[in-house]
Amino acid sequence: MKYKRILLKLSGEALMGDKGFGIDQKRLMEYANEIKSAYNKGCQIAIVIGGGNIFRGIQAEKGGMDRVHGDYMGMLATVINSMAIQSALEGLGVQTRLQSAIKMEQICEPFIRRKAVRHLEKGRVVIFGAGTGNPYFTTDTAATLRAIEIEASVILKGTRVDGIYTADPEKDRTATKYNTIKFEEVYEKGLEVMDLTAFTLCKENKLPIIVFDMNKQGNLLSLIEGEKVGTLVEV
Repeated sequence: MKYKRILLKLSGEALMGDKGFGIDQKRLMEYANEIKSAYNKGCQIAIVIGGGNIFRGIQAEKGGMDRVHGDYMGMLATVINSMAIQSALEGLGVQTRLQSAIKMEQICEPFIRRKAVRHLEKGRVVIFGAGTGNPYFTTDTAATLRAIEIEASVILKGTRVDGIYTADPEKDRTATKYNTIKFEEVYEKGLEVMDLTAFTLCKENKLPIIVFDMNKQGNLLSLIEGEKVGTLVEV
């Protein structure tokens, strides 16, 4: 196994599946089974999931809502998604712990770094909800911050495309895929991998990122076993 401890970043939109909103139970269980496959190999897994399938603070701001208010609503949306993935995993017999950056004692633990690491060492999947607990920060930044704090080997960013391309492959058929790319190249070419705050944090802490297609069965397991899947962003 190449990666002993990973941070898996999933978008909230990915949970919609073919729906236009909310959580698709079929997609949720597909992801839970993929995570279980990696878990069964002994990989220590932490997860951060977005909330865009339920609510986005930035979109709310465009509609006239206060940005801070909207961002906090978005954080609550990530907790809903985190609870959904927790329930799906536990239904498959995977032990989990949900930690939140905003205190919600009835449904999850507060985020405590040492406790999170201990859970991972004991073989529990740890899910981090509510972003960083602060407005103006994305779940990409939350994922990067938590990955650094728990000393993860890599951030695995599960998307619906199979890596990073020279352009958006869904819009430009001539776009070509990078198998490996340096952080500096991503900056120079203006490629969108993560928001700039998250990406800079990864670069400064020498934390590699792998962007891959989470919807293809077996990809997550292949990655932790060292196979070349998706695009590796390295220092």
